[in-house]
Amino acid sequence: MTISLRTVRSAAAVLALGALVLGGTAGTADAARPTAGPAHPDSDYAGSTIRQHEGGNITPRTALPMVTQTPGMDVSGYQGNVNWSTAWANGAKFAYVKATEGTSYTNPYFAQQYNGSYNVGMIRGAYHFALPDNSSGASQANYFVSHGGGWSKDGKTLPPALDIEYNPYGATCYGLSQSGMVSWIRDFSNTVHSLTGRYPTIYTSTSWWTTCTGNSSAFGATNPLWVARYSTAVGTLPAGWSYQTIWQYADSGTFPGDQDYFNGAYDRLQALANG
Repeated sequence: MTISLRTVRSAAAVLALGALVLGGTAGTADAARPTAGPAHPDSDYAGSTIRQHEGGNITPRTALPMVTQTPGMDVSGYQGNVNWSTAWANGAKFAYVKATEGTSYTNPYFAQQYNGSYNVGMIRGAYHFALPDNSSGASQANYFVSHGGGWSKDGKTLPPALDIEYNPYGATCYGLSQSGMVSWIRDFSNTVHSLTGRYPTIYTSTSWWTTCTGNSSAFGATNPLWVARYSTAVGTLPAGWSYQTIWQYADSGTFPGDQDYFNGAYDRLQALANG
């Protein structure tokens, strides 16, 4: 089996920081963090903590969807400049691009990735890597929308997305109680909605969601679900969602970055972009 470079580098970054402190109740002490911002934001991306905590297929395998799936990808500053023409030629129809993290980091490759995917014909969107112990949901939502996380009804822009997963810097649930985490996500979601007119897509895994929100069903009626599970089946979804909108099924493969399926045909992807 071949372990992807992304996996090795992600694991090395975690080991360099020391063992994670598990748990997620109020009052849990986080590992020491720099006050100026995240220590390694270019290594934090959608799924950067999933492989380490949840495992999955090391070599990507073809997923087995129940309905027509539309292939796509997600990237961050980790990928640098992306060859979008090749990704498009290989079949990617959409892309999510990391824009921000916390309230101090912006992806230095964001313009190349966000505009480049659009220019070759992809439907694209921006996502924010959440640090709920860093600042409020509203503060991070405002920073995100002000630095690339907006939305326009142009038929080519996906809803802004919130990447909420295992803490790469310390306690799994960022020192928040389950109710506190739900409140933080609601704060972020409502602020994005007030600024853009769209509720954000929520990226997470069922395991993290269950641990850190108590498997809250509070967002299923308003927020599209982008679920991470590296396998040939999407598995059990978080409470509140009867289906996933996007499935991140592998962290390497045909396209640069992570491999995703939109759960439907291309015209439904266009409908999502149009709100």
